[in-house]
Amino acid sequence: MTIPWRAPMQGALREAALAQAAGDVPVGAVVLGPDGSVLSRGHNLRQAQGDPLAHAEVEALRAAGSWNLSDCTLVVTLEPCPMCAGAALAAHVGRIVFGAWDPKMGACGSVWDLPRDPHVGARPEVVGGVEEAACTALLAGFFAARR
Repeated sequence: MTIPWRAPMQGALREAALAQAAGDVPVGAVVLGPDGSVLSRGHNLRQAQGDPLAHAEVEALRAAGSWNLSDCTLVVTLEPCPMCAGAALAAHVGRIVFGAWDPKMGACGSVWDLPRDPHVGARPEVVGGVEEAACTALLAGFFAARR
């Protein structure tokens, strides 16, 4: 899908591989600045930190160093859950780009659609399905090995 997001998604996939190597669900994220440069990175650290809030998106948003990321893009391998979509909205992220859709907990269009909820002040652009096959395969392989 959308060619401009392929390279940043590769960075998010590298972050996801770090999570997987540590035994966590392989989800990775990067925050891009207005010029497209990488401001921060993050991957799931829930297992490593014993912290249910240590999702890739939250880690990347925290590392970005600002609560106002209106000119920035959050790129993540899996559609953000309600908590992460809410964190992106609270940080005023201007765009959310994700790879795999999450039919169980997705909050950017599949199960819920928080960024487009009329009660939410911020309205980031949402782009889903970027490098979807690669993102989905990484997650499917992780869970298949555990069943």
